Amino acid sequence: MWKYTGRERPPFAEVPEEGKESVWDYPRPPALEHDDRLVEVRLEEIEIASSRRTIRVLETASPPGFYIPTAGINMELLTPARGSSLCEWKGEARYWELIEYPEIGAVGWSYPKPSPEYEDIRGYLSFYPGRVECYVRGERVLPQPGSFYGGWLTDDIAGPVKGSPGTEGW
Repeated sequence: MWKYTGRERPPFAEVPEEGKESVWDYPRPPALEHDDRLVEVRLEEIEIASSRRTIRVLETASPPGFYIPTAGINMELLTPARGSSLCEWKGEARYWELIEYPEIGAVGWSYPKPSPEYEDIRGYLSFYPGRVECYVRGERVLPQPGSFYGGWLTDDIAGPVKGSPGTEGW
């Protein structure tokens, strides 16, 4: 089904400069990687999450998604949101919204019962950088294009990344 699976970069892929990662080198199905950089999530002055014990999900054509353990999240600020979605690899996702800001909609998601290969992300949440402020080692993350994906674009990522119109088949 997928033409690119991390084994070969497409001709339109950016060649990563030294110190950068190409999203086209990430595998499909996705890989999990533990990360110790400081990851923070905020809404203006409200600290939603902060941790150095995150897991990155690395998937071909997408910027990494950072998953934060609930121990590093102020869960009193969150409540389950309506709806769910299904990832063919990770399983069924549950969405979360901020109790005091329901108008923002879902700000994050988790996998309460991930498939066995992704068990490490049980008890972790990821957040949409387009809906709340997300930081990796002090760098403000840009959101992945489109309204569905939640990848975290940082300066060390080379693309292009999926999410914009016309990229659905990547």
